[in-house]
Amino acid sequence: MDITHSTTAPLTLALVVASDREGRFAPVIADWFRTRVAERADFALTVLDLAEVELPTSLSYDPDPAVRAELARVTPVLEAADAFVVLTPEYNHSFPASLKNLIDRHYTEWRAKPVGFVSYGGISGGIRAVEQLRQVYAEMHAVTVRDGVVLPNAQGQFDEDGRFRDPTGPEAGAKLMLDQLAWWGNALRDAKAVRPYAA
Repeated sequence: MDITHSTTAPLTLALVVASDREGRFAPVIADWFRTRVAERADFALTVLDLAEVELPTSLSYDPDPAVRAELARVTPVLEAADAFVVLTPEYNHSFPASLKNLIDRHYTEWRAKPVGFVSYGGISGGIRAVEQLRQVYAEMHAVTVRDGVVLPNAQGQFDEDGRFRDPTGPEAGAKLMLDQLAWWGNALRDAKAVRPYAA
């Protein structure tokens, strides 16, 4: 692989929208985040919305044909990604079961790749969900970046047209997170091109 090319080619960034709850607010935040990524030339965005994924919570080493078909649609998105952003709410001080199910069904797809977080919820803004996810992703051999976007009382931060009433803080947080993801994504992609990751 041409290392010079790999450091300049856009990173494939997978946005994982974790909420599958009826009436969820996640699409509004996802639409805003997509506009942040669209302004950058260093990422090519793909979206994996778990509300559109049908995976049972029962795990099997020999899944039935319907599950295999769904994994054939989902797994390549994770595999092709150079970096991830997980958009997650906080449910009962943790993250959604849909996200844990997705993580548990994959391993190498997360390995030696950076993960950033956009979280939302009540007064905590989802930070307790993110702190738990950092431990889970460490087990997956992923690298979580320090900074992210935290949105306490998220619905009140947007107007009726889905725009931030005051975008200053969230936009600054998104830029910082994306800058860190770009650094780690390029560094890890280049390193893996020279030497396979030893898990």
